[in-house]
Amino acid sequence: MGMLPGDGHVHSEWSWDTGGPHSEAVGRMRATCAQAVRIGLPALVFGEHLDIPGSWRAQPEDLLPHQRHYVQPDGRVVFEPFDADGYFASIERVRHEFPELRILTGVEFGQPHLYEEEARRIVDLSRFDRVNGSLHTLDLGGGRAEPSRLLQEHPAADVMNAYLAEVPRMVAGSDAFEVFTHLDYALRHWPAAEAGPFDPRDFEDGIRSALRSIAEGGRVLELNTRRLWSWLPQWWAEEGGERITFASDAHTPDALASRFPEAVILAETFGFRPGRTPEEPWWRR
Repeated sequence: MGMLPGDGHVHSEWSWDTGGPHSEAVGRMRATCAQAVRIGLPALVFGEHLDIPGSWRAQPEDLLPHQRHYVQPDGRVVFEPFDADGYFASIERVRHEFPELRILTGVEFGQPHLYEEEARRIVDLSRFDRVNGSLHTLDLGGGRAEPSRLLQEHPAADVMNAYLAEVPRMVAGSDAFEVFTHLDYALRHWPAAEAGPFDPRDFEDGIRSALRSIAEGGRVLELNTRRLWSWLPQWWAEEGGERITFASDAHTPDALASRFPEAVILAETFGFRPGRTPEEPWWRR
């Protein structure tokens, strides 16, 4: 195959869920850039988490060991807000050190339809090259929580249907983001032992409706390579989707551009072609 597309969704020590800039993750941005050069990746977007501290609940066991101290006695997940100044200073350092690599700035903005005012108090969103929008939490009663928690409290089908139903509300409720990330987020903890293997046909109407809302909202769909589903780019194209980005959602350097060759084949199969530069979304023409 030819040149890899840019990786549109990468995390470093500036994301709270890696442990933050004062943790063992320090230096991860530089190591990720070195890995990009090593594997021939031409561009990447450091889209760090822009989440609002205390805006969802969890149990310690829902999180990775290095994240569990963020869970407060009342169950709220509280961490230091995104450090924009530290992040941009780090970006400038790696841009200087890796001039052959196209390094874009960005955030992964969680629940932008609910927290735009709070997010803009943390950082000016216009400073970023790209804003990815993520739906990480739902409220099925008892306050917002991630699907990993909700799947332990509610039937899997109810969680999935609620997730898909909130996608159009997120698109209609915020113009702050360009790319809708990991539409399959609720499936990361799908309880196959209890609910059986996930079958997209059981939720096809909801998935197609969600995709259609993203397309009609003029947004880009992220093809997240943590899991590759052939039905996702197919249904996206059939519902009018025109643009995609490729995203590893890497939180460690070794995960950068994971499974990109397979993702490129999938995208090409359903008519998507490269943009003018490696970091641009692919278009369906």
